[in-house]
Amino acid sequence: MRAISIKGRSAEEIQEALLQSMADGFAPALAIVFISVKLDRKAVCELLSRHGIEVFGATSCGEFINEHQSEGETVVLLLDVSPEYYTILMEDVENDDVEKAASLLAEKALHRFKTPTFLLTCSGTYGDGQYFDGDTLVKTLVRELGEDCVFFGGMAGDDWSIMNSYVFTHQKESGYGIAALVFDAAKISLHGMATHGWKPLGITRKVTKSSGNKIYSIDGKPAVEMYLKYLGMTEKTGDESFDIFKDLSIHFPFIAKRKDGETIIKSPRSIDRESGALIMDIEMEEGSEFHFTTPPDFEISEEIISEATTLKNSLTDKPDALLIFSCAGRPPVLGPLTIMENEGLAKVWQVPMAGFYTYGEFGRTKNGQQHFHSGMCCWVALKEK
Repeated sequence: MRAISIKGRSAEEIQEALLQSMADGFAPALAIVFISVKLDRKAVCELLSRHGIEVFGATSCGEFINEHQSEGETVVLLLDVSPEYYTILMEDVENDDVEKAASLLAEKALHRFKTPTFLLTCSGTYGDGQYFDGDTLVKTLVRELGEDCVFFGGMAGDDWSIMNSYVFTHQKESGYGIAALVFDAAKISLHGMATHGWKPLGITRKVTKSSGNKIYSIDGKPAVEMYLKYLGMTEKTGDESFDIFKDLSIHFPFIAKRKDGETIIKSPRSIDRESGALIMDIEMEEGSEFHFTTPPDFEISEEIISEATTLKNSLTDKPDALLIFSCAGRPPVLGPLTIMENEGLAKVWQVPMAGFYTYGEFGRTKNGQQHFHSGMCCWVALKEK
């Protein structure tokens, strides 16, 4: 399977780059598209379709290919994979029933391939700022497809407007739905990892009162007060106008412990002033334990690249392409370290790469199970067998 990654700030630039990529006889059948919500994604899909190329895409919160990072552009990974080896599925979520939509998608994937493996994306935000329930999506897919099923991906973004993000194909788009690029695992393999690189700070903390994604107390003390003290923002505790997301533009995440021994990143999203709760992106049950994180340094990127190198060295064949799904919260906190991560991964694998910054990630941690993540760098290498 041959792959080429291209970029452009308009449909016209994508058209020009596409024609250049095909000048030597390259004939892609599939395009994986990550595009700013501000651009004309319909026009990009139409031009790709005119060339007989199917589309699997998502709106982004920043996008990148080898040696190019952008905000407000389009990146495309072109693949000349056989149409017999994949199918593209999309399910709208109706009546907020994520479980039903995920079950239908799993049923169709199993109907198409005995052993499916796939890339997954969904609307990260919908309905003027509500966040998609990625945890239910993953749990449903694992239940329906089995714990051995492999899938990676990320939630669609909308350039930080936090209003509505979209998934789309050459035929359809959805502002509240799930899309999957399903491969026949007997023909296409996926090898990847979801990792974060964050280091724990200080002692273990415990959630002592919570409900859903709201934390009211940590170690018996008000959660908002504890978090702002950790950030060095204690003077903001009583400021009704202060908002974590808008005023800080960064959230240092929590490293939460899983029952399986792995860790997950969970990030404070905002403050509910009415209830005095810290609103998280992923639910934290009462009694769950976590660490605050140390300030970021080069070790974060170095660990991610090191883990990728170890996995690469364990494989016998070089992959054909690389996709990266990195949390949109990483650039505000890590700055240029995210570029080091992306370019470092591309240099490790030395294949065409494309990726985007997401509102949540899907993938397996090292030696771990399939999970929904926040704050992660999730990457996956594709290989035709």
